[in-house]
Amino acid sequence: MNILYNSTRSKSMQVTASEAILKGLSEDGGLFVPDQIPAFDKSFQELSEMTYGQVAYEVMKLYLSDFTAQELQDCIAKAYDSKFDTEEIAPMTEAEGAFFLELFHGPTIAFKDMALSILPHLLITSAKKNHIENEIVILTATSGDTGKAALAGFADVEGTRIIVFYPKNGVSPIQEKQMITQKGKNTYVVGIHGNFDDAQTGVKNIFGDKELAAYMAEKGFQFSSANSINIGRLVPQIVYYVYAYVKLLKEERIKDGETVNVVVPTGNFGNILAAFYAKQMGLPIGKLICASNENKVLFDFFRTGTYDRNREFVLTSSPSMDILISSNLERLIYRLTGNDPELNKDFMTALGNSGVYSITEAMKESLQDFYGNYADEAETAGTIRKIYEDTGYVIDTHTAVAACVYQKYQKETNDQAVAVIASTASPYKFTRSVMTAIDDQYHKMGDFELVDELCRLSGTEIPEAIREIREAPILHDHVCEKAEMKQTVMDFLGI
Repeated sequence: MNILYNSTRSKSMQVTASEAILKGLSEDGGLFVPDQIPAFDKSFQELSEMTYGQVAYEVMKLYLSDFTAQELQDCIAKAYDSKFDTEEIAPMTEAEGAFFLELFHGPTIAFKDMALSILPHLLITSAKKNHIENEIVILTATSGDTGKAALAGFADVEGTRIIVFYPKNGVSPIQEKQMITQKGKNTYVVGIHGNFDDAQTGVKNIFGDKELAAYMAEKGFQFSSANSINIGRLVPQIVYYVYAYVKLLKEERIKDGETVNVVVPTGNFGNILAAFYAKQMGLPIGKLICASNENKVLFDFFRTGTYDRNREFVLTSSPSMDILISSNLERLIYRLTGNDPELNKDFMTALGNSGVYSITEAMKESLQDFYGNYADEAETAGTIRKIYEDTGYVIDTHTAVAACVYQKYQKETNDQAVAVIASTASPYKFTRSVMTAIDDQYHKMGDFELVDELCRLSGTEIPEAIREIREAPILHDHVCEKAEMKQTVMDFLGI
């Protein structure tokens, strides 16, 4: 099956998978979506006997149909190797009546590694396939985790440069330290005075600047994205839901064909959208449980059918979810419209102009697969503490939001189906929030003292990602206003 990619905002734009990966964002401002959702060509029993890398190949080959088997297998082999601290790549831990899918065993201890370890290889392969000679400039906004994972993935990759913008006071101290100590001659990190939505909007505006694109091409550069708007980020995320299911099957925790629920802490909507695509492919997923923090724009959307970003932006202990404009939701909205780019464009124009849109009743009916709820700061901390006291298992703040929302879902519905909770970051990435949730006495300790205490408390090894930044020198200290982002890019490129 040959799958092509359409823009969510026009009928005229259709490209191959490799072209979609290279472009990142469509010229009309839309996101690339597959023109059809493929079905599995292997049984779940067959998949259950495979390694993570083998499952990745069986899933990704269905979407990236212009890649040869050798090209895709090479990309996968380079991605899922010894930089992960477990051979399983994505192990599961059972606690509090659910299975926590640990997506944080990669080099930057967050789930973004699952996709950003392979994206550079997909991108370079795509460039060769399309005879691109320009240097590729990866332009990315981050709410904390994407930035470091992208920097680590692209550092010193020939033919690329990477520029990451992050909200200067909107990420955890360890997240910031990870980014500003990043090595690599082709890496640039910039803090902006503003929040993540400001950074994301600034990046989208730069992508949409046709005059700048023409000027960049003259100078031998072209932009691409490592954000979850890039289809090369989204497709690898489908894999771990498939892997989780077949792993449960192999361990006889479920029967073949049995339905499981998936719980995802959600900000930019890419991670839960990947689970939705897996369900559309035929993976037996029941409810897609969308967990928000106090920036609960998605919770309100699922309850009312109205998306309204006009509200106070709250800085929380789960900063990677501190987002009011969930970019990947556009891909779902497009599908709910019956793949109508004009209607989808109307919604996105309304969002850009007034900050609000309301879907139709028919579209709202199509959201039955989803359940939305949220956890406030006290509930998030309470969930970390309770799970630790009950089981000895320590989770991070984002995972705690998901666990709390899952408990609310169970109380509301009494649904006893097996649940997989996406555990999106290591507790070592948010030590202060995690440790003070367990016991308030820890607020007196320094960040790295807390790391040592978490190691003692949890009985887990301190990840290499944390060990290496203890004494690492700061290599990036640039800060700009949000209105200066375009000029900052040009200055870094020397054009």
